[in-house]
Amino acid sequence: MNLQAEPIGVGLVGYGFVGKAFHAPLIRAAGGLKLRTVLSSDAQKVHADLPDVAVVSEFDTLLSDPAIDLIVIATPNETHAPMALKALAAGKHVVIDKPFTLTLEEARTVVQAAHEANRILCVFHNRRWDSDYLSIRGAIESGVIGEIVHFESHIDRFRPGVRDRWREHAIPGAGIWFDLGPHLIDQALQLFGLPDQVLASLATQRAGAQVTDWAHVILHYGERRVILHGGMLAAGGVHRFVVHGTRGSVVKHSPDQQEPQLLAGMQPGEDGWGEDHDPLMFYDGENPPREQPARAGDQREFYIRLAAALAGTAQPPVTPIESLAVMAVIEAAGQSAEEGRQVALALTKEERDQWI
Repeated sequence: MNLQAEPIGVGLVGYGFVGKAFHAPLIRAAGGLKLRTVLSSDAQKVHADLPDVAVVSEFDTLLSDPAIDLIVIATPNETHAPMALKALAAGKHVVIDKPFTLTLEEARTVVQAAHEANRILCVFHNRRWDSDYLSIRGAIESGVIGEIVHFESHIDRFRPGVRDRWREHAIPGAGIWFDLGPHLIDQALQLFGLPDQVLASLATQRAGAQVTDWAHVILHYGERRVILHGGMLAAGGVHRFVVHGTRGSVVKHSPDQQEPQLLAGMQPGEDGWGEDHDPLMFYDGENPPREQPARAGDQREFYIRLAAALAGTAQPPVTPIESLAVMAVIEAAGQSAEEGRQVALALTKEERDQWI
């Protein structure tokens, strides 16, 4: 007789935009996981979407529940490290929404705590499973455009009005570089590894803005340049990716559609989920441009792989050193922008040796 393993109990901390739009639906659609409890001060809001899920108002209540093995932290950035440390001390596995922490040193403390507790710790780098990134990665790995010399990754939006939300308040960990930077950085590191140097320019461009809302960061890999860019005053005419190689170029115009799908109420895995009808465009300098269909995205993969790791049958989807490396780039860019110079990553030799 085949007995199916009991699903891993999950407690979600926070039911704001990220918890509601991303974590809850992706957890419930992944398989092998069961969202049992949400920590929120608004039980009515949670139960309107998740009538079968318990709601508690105290973190300790969540941590003391023996049916919960995994804590997912989707709260303001300054709470990530203290909540993670407390959850690890309680014997729970932990997922932290990006950015991992406020500083590299704080991130190291959390990684060490997870190691000592023998628990899995993952940062939610879900954009590894976006259609735009998967398509560009496939094009690069195919070798069709040769050796990459120039890579641009943009997340540009048009939000001229400053919103009254914590991400746009003058508090630690706020601003576009902490918000969108981790996505851009993680994808670049997955493609090219650790950069030699980081050169950055950060700005606050919108009237009334309290924090950085424009970021332009260049990662140096020998003579290769990897440009990461985000802004809040781009009404159009931008590309998600532009890549130039020794044999040609490839451009991806439009971004992955999973976020709009989730916001529209589509459930992960439904017909059309993750489909991307914006093709890659290839240029070789001689022939007319040619199209290639984009690959489908599926951010469920993060939680599918995490469930397998918790069951002991796979490696975690995001490793501690990958999470530390993203924080190192975030920090180097901030220092570069402040000092007006190139900055190397503040990773130790031991940490660099862990990078695969």
